[in-house]
Amino acid sequence: TVIGLGARADHSWLAQLTADPETARFAPNRSSRQVKSGHYVRVAPSPLTAPRLVIHSPAMAASLGIAEEDVASPAFSAFFSGDAAVVPGMETWATPYALSIMGKHQTSNCPFGNGNGYGDGRAVSVGEVVVEGRRWEMQLKGGGPTPFCRGADGRAVLRSSIREFLASEAMHNLNVSTTRALSLVVSEGGDVVRRPWYKPEDAITGGRDKISMDDPRLARFDEATRRQIIRQAASQQRDPDVMVVEACAITTRVAPSFTRIGHLDLFSRRAATAGPGTPQHRELEQMVRHAIFREFPEVLEAHPGPGGEGGEAGAAGGVAPEAAAAFLRASAAAISDMVAGWLRVGFCQGNFNADNCLVGGRTMDYGPFGWMDAYDPLFAKWVGSGEHFAFMNQPGAGVANFAVLAASVAPLLQGGEAEAKRIVVEAQGVMDAAVADMWRRKLGLAADAPDARAAAAALFDDHLEPLMRAGAAEVDYTLMWRQLAEVAALPQDAADADLFAPLRAAFYSAPDAAEVANWTAFLRRWRATIGGDGAEAAARVRAENPKYILREWMLVEAYTAAKERGDFTLTHELFDLTAAPYAEGSDAMAAKYYRRAPDAALNAGGTAFMS
Repeated sequence: TVIGLGARADHSWLAQLTADPETARFAPNRSSRQVKSGHYVRVAPSPLTAPRLVIHSPAMAASLGIAEEDVASPAFSAFFSGDAAVVPGMETWATPYALSIMGKHQTSNCPFGNGNGYGDGRAVSVGEVVVEGRRWEMQLKGGGPTPFCRGADGRAVLRSSIREFLASEAMHNLNVSTTRALSLVVSEGGDVVRRPWYKPEDAITGGRDKISMDDPRLARFDEATRRQIIRQAASQQRDPDVMVVEACAITTRVAPSFTRIGHLDLFSRRAATAGPGTPQHRELEQMVRHAIFREFPEVLEAHPGPGGEGGEAGAAGGVAPEAAAAFLRASAAAISDMVAGWLRVGFCQGNFNADNCLVGGRTMDYGPFGWMDAYDPLFAKWVGSGEHFAFMNQPGAGVANFAVLAASVAPLLQGGEAEAKRIVVEAQGVMDAAVADMWRRKLGLAADAPDARAAAAALFDDHLEPLMRAGAAEVDYTLMWRQLAEVAALPQDAADADLFAPLRAAFYSAPDAAEVANWTAFLRRWRATIGGDGAEAAARVRAENPKYILREWMLVEAYTAAKERGDFTLTHELFDLTAAPYAEGSDAMAAKYYRRAPDAALNAGGTAFMS
């Protein structure tokens, strides 16, 4: 039961790490302030008024040991909307961390100019439990202000909460490592906030003139260049232009750990300033050991370190240099697998700073994310993403984040900074290999095929990617990849027209004869490369390329119905749809959701882009 969570509680973050020594002085710790030391601040969430549970994940509830009948209890809605007193034995806290963007330390957005104000601004951890040997931490996203709220209200709105809940579980079902979502609770008692958003009448242009292919300013460019200019113009910043009142809501996210690279980044900076043998250096060592304990306990088993015996018993020991190095290599592999998974399913995280990168390689911070419609290597939903966080640049951002982690752990390595730099070079190779193998699998090449990765790289880099990027007719990323399975299954002697036919529905405008010829030539080259049994190749393609993703226009329809009419039917429908994203689904679901984005969705503020 929910009440029984307390009996399964085991708050390792509190037990193994150091508390902020000024917590009592600033109680209840619900306003912005500097947190100068310590790994956590005890702070209680702010409960929602008249909470109503609107959706939950039965699978996640079962993993926490919560029975379905208990989900319907008032205690469930109360606890997971911020009433921590409902469950005795649970603890609540928020954590500080640092911000680095593309490997560069940042303090300019900190209200105190020194980085002491960054941290969990609206996420409050409400406990850790161990169920059947597996540890889970629960966080309330939108749980109210903390010392790290930087003057904000600490709340989340129904719109963003629906997006986070659905995306978290959809990503899990896409087989990409992610934080999970347990529940979404909305206030029906008048808890509302004002947020900037987009006027409906500006939805198509975002308040700016739209550039079209026949714009006279583009007349001197060829068709492919005009298409690229239009794409770049579409990614330029377009800010919200109206304030809207929205109901407050809380999504409970769950993970084995929420340890961010930013956590280690913060304590490394403090240790570097204070020097060896100081309390700050000890806090860094504690943070590194706890990260290993939570994410890669096998490393502690192999390298217990001074005062440690591995596993649970070694939680309070030091960090052996071998453990620090093994931790970095394990984290590099996990982050690489995660980022490769994003490319595979057409996902752009949008704000991939080091503080939004978990050391365990788990997708988190579902804020300005998006699944791609028409292929664009510079795709991102967030107007602040820049090219560095754009879709095809995410591997580079991942390595940049990892470099921050390596630099943070460097004081604990035998070879110090030099060893850390060598491991970063290794990590680049690990990322490259993960991405290369992802393209192999996505293209349907068998693992035992001769030079499979090299063949896949040649197909993608030299042929398919240029076709998707430079063609005058934009192509839908998800539909194109999924429809390759239909092409693979065709007879060996299929005519050119038959080869191209399965892809026609993926184009946002009719490709001309030259484009069709180029695509057909690629399809013949690809079929010759995959060889073997066409049915087996088609099955491999379907296993790696989802049929259903959470396109933004679907999410907009769901949260609009919820906000305007209190109707969560579409929210539940999308939850069910994305539970089996690789399945064919019913004819009705395919007709409704297995299709290109509506034309308006490609330009609408809050759909094609957002702040």
